[in-house]
Amino acid sequence: MTKSKAPGASHDELQLMSLFEHLGEFRRRLIYVLIVLIIGMIIGLFMADPAYNYLMSQEPVNGMSLHAFSLWDGIGMYMKFALVIALILVLPFAAFQLWGFVKPALRVKEQRATLIYVPFVLIMFLIGLAFSYFVVFPMAFNFTTKVARHLNLEETYGVMQYFSFMFNILIPISLLFELPIVIMFLTKLRILTPKRLRKMRRLAYFVLIFIGVVVTPPDFISDSLVAVPLIILYEISVLLSSVVYRKQLAADKAWEEEYGN
Repeated sequence: MTKSKAPGASHDELQLMSLFEHLGEFRRRLIYVLIVLIIGMIIGLFMADPAYNYLMSQEPVNGMSLHAFSLWDGIGMYMKFALVIALILVLPFAAFQLWGFVKPALRVKEQRATLIYVPFVLIMFLIGLAFSYFVVFPMAFNFTTKVARHLNLEETYGVMQYFSFMFNILIPISLLFELPIVIMFLTKLRILTPKRLRKMRRLAYFVLIFIGVVVTPPDFISDSLVAVPLIILYEISVLLSSVVYRKQLAADKAWEEEYGN
């Protein structure tokens, strides 16, 4: 709610008041997100056991013994599961809070259009989670174990090392799958345009290929299996941004024809 203006306040003072109001609103919504994150981690701790048992029954770890090399390993494993489960809960809520923060600056039609993006935040994260777990992680795991066997090393894996290796692949790639939603949202806010995204294409390709190389084994096939989908995801984002931008231009033109002088 906007505070009443102080009588006789200067323009600079009013701008400062408005800035403090926006910062207060942002802080309030950020606190809500942190509260949901904490609640999500508590829920995640209860769900860690079934999630752990499911993953341990799947390839490539099925039948393999994991060890604890520290007294904190078991607790650390629980916290990693809790964090991932909390992300599933908090991401759509954080997207809704972001929408609520920028809502006053949007037209009524834009408010409805951007609200549709919120459930897709969860959908894209889950798609990214599935892609990284079923495609990228097995490639990385199989490559590292082949290297260990080639060197005649005895494979003894710690539970924290295994799940840290897994989640260090799953979380970044899953978050990258939010790229189309983020770009469409920023286009709707008129921060990004398709033209600007095309100019950024080389830099975006470099970053995505770099990520693909970092999270996968150092061979061309594995790198391509990750980098190519990420590049396609960027191009889909540019295409979706173009669709949003064209609709914006059409809406602006219709508004000018109806209300313009």
